[in-house]
Amino acid sequence: MKKLSLLALVIVLVFSMAACGGGSGSDSGDQGTNTAQTGGDEPANSDAKLKVGVSMPTKSLQRWNQDGDNLKKQLEEKGYEVDLQYAGDNEIPMQVQQLENMITGGCNVLVVAAIDSNQLGSPMEQAKEKKIPVIAYDRLIMNSDAVSYYASFDNTKVGEAQGQFIVDALKLDTEKGPFNIELFTGDPADNNVNFFFGGAMSVLQPYIDNGVLKVPSGQTEKAQCSTEGWNTEKSQARMENLISAQGYGPSGTKLDAVLSSNDSVAQGITNALVGTAGYTKDDFPILTGQDCDVASMKNMLKGLQAMSIFKDTRQLAEQTVKMVDAVLQGNTPETNNNEDYDNGTGIIPSYLCDPIPCTIDNYKELLIDSGYYQESELQ
Repeated sequence: MKKLSLLALVIVLVFSMAACGGGSGSDSGDQGTNTAQTGGDEPANSDAKLKVGVSMPTKSLQRWNQDGDNLKKQLEEKGYEVDLQYAGDNEIPMQVQQLENMITGGCNVLVVAAIDSNQLGSPMEQAKEKKIPVIAYDRLIMNSDAVSYYASFDNTKVGEAQGQFIVDALKLDTEKGPFNIELFTGDPADNNVNFFFGGAMSVLQPYIDNGVLKVPSGQTEKAQCSTEGWNTEKSQARMENLISAQGYGPSGTKLDAVLSSNDSVAQGITNALVGTAGYTKDDFPILTGQDCDVASMKNMLKGLQAMSIFKDTRQLAEQTVKMVDAVLQGNTPETNNNEDYDNGTGIIPSYLCDPIPCTIDNYKELLIDSGYYQESELQ
């Protein structure tokens, strides 16, 4: 009887050891081969969703709300967990803190639209230490070798298209002028300003040099034309100062055109030209923009803004999601520009989407027919 009891005990112990030790068959092998390559110190759990941190600069501009929503929707459709954060109203310390929280919170990759391209050194160093890939979104993060890839639009083309629109609208190749123009661009902390303003001036500068275009204020340098935070109120204040100093108005000094690098800046310019100078749709200067914001599209339909640049944020989100997929699979993302975007530590492989000029003539095709807006939103 004692021998039978001892035998039974041995059998129980053998089976218990086998269960605790785990198998070495096909299940274990599959788990090893299916583990995605991810950033961070923790190994990926095959049953857990991979986590993507998405950092947007502000909720106060329509553009960034659309970008954040598009990214979150498309990433979640791919099965990712998404930590989407907005940094107040372009508050740099908040964005730094949010990124640090994403890193400690186990994000496997970061998608970052920087407020200030030069002020993210600390979280970028932390991401690099934890081997978390960073995709710079629309704004290139400068002076950090933690940046893996860059996804944006061809921002030189944006500026060139704005400049060329002014050339064509004023017929600068055939008319002698001189035509009066004032120049506005965006936040000097945004690296994209170099491409927007540089692209536009590459088109406009020859006409300024030959006298067909005249800048009465003399403000032609990027620093003189910048608008901190791309802020509508700041661009309005500067335009009001120009109106006062130069006497612009329907019955005063003629203002033929205003270069504006984006719509939030253009809206401030419009407010000043209408409210302070008294311009109407019948005598409104040629005014450019970018982003096809609802407010600017409404102004366009009223005859108060001549054009904007359509940047389909759905397309940019799609390309960024493809980059995220490739990175987390251990593959090399598709890029189409590996020459032009040096962030101070070297060339950053980039994917650039194409911007499209939008006017009263094609806005329905670009914005309504494509489903970007409902027509009722622009009424």
